Amino acid sequence: MDSMGEPRIKVVALPKDTNSAGNIFGGWIMSQIDLAGATAAREVAPERVVTISMQEVIFKEPVFIGDVVSCYAKIIAVGKTSIKTQIEVTALRLNKDGFRECIHVTSAIATYVSVTKEGYKKPIDEELKRLHGF
Repeated sequence: MDSMGEPRIKVVALPKDTNSAGNIFGGWIMSQIDLAGATAAREVAPERVVTISMQEVIFKEPVFIGDVVSCYAKIIAVGKTSIKTQIEVTALRLNKDGFRECIHVTSAIATYVSVTKEGYKKPIDEELKRLHGF
């Protein structure tokens, strides 16, 4: 899981988060992805970031009520004002034999823009870029 980035969010999926099929709603997972990616992006843009795109979201496996959902995120590119992140989502659950297993359920690429409190684009500090290897 080291290649997935740092753990950013860990939450239990609840009945209120289900879709009509009884699985956890994809929109709820996307919300967690957005929060995790933004948390990573704030490492180089500590004032504020806004989401500008979800380039790709791949739902690999369903998430069920009671799963412990973990979101890992890392920065993969930094521009003048933009930060691209990779987010990986896992679900910890009991398998049919009663043992805990961790399933890779979703992958996403999300891009954020550094902004001021007033919402204007703000260049990312060069020193913060260097500290994070960009």
